[in-house]
Amino acid sequence: MKSFSEFWPFYVRQHAHKGNRNLHFVGTTLSLLSIVAGIEVNAWFFVAAPICGYFFAWLGHLGIEKNRPATWQHPVWSLLGDFRMFGLIIAGRMDQEVEKFAGSEKNKEVSAPTA
Repeated sequence: MKSFSEFWPFYVRQHAHKGNRNLHFVGTTLSLLSIVAGIEVNAWFFVAAPICGYFFAWLGHLGIEKNRPATWQHPVWSLLGDFRMFGLIIAGRMDQEVEKFAGSEKNKEVSAPTA
């Protein structure tokens, strides 16, 4: 992949399950709040920003999506992708991106396995 526009469809497919995207959203939100707290309250909050972001993202990949986080191969594009996904979730348009690049089957909520 030579550009972010080439990377984006791959990134979307790696985040096809809504549960994974929701965990990314939580992690990104907490990371952004940690940055604000680092500026306004105490610089130690800056340490929490990547921990929050990566914890929730990797939990989504390893626990729900069952794939390797894109960060491991493309750290900068992955961070840009995360912020783009965050914005699309807020705008209510991320499901359309998943439909476009990953298909409707992957956009369903992950259900618990039956015994």
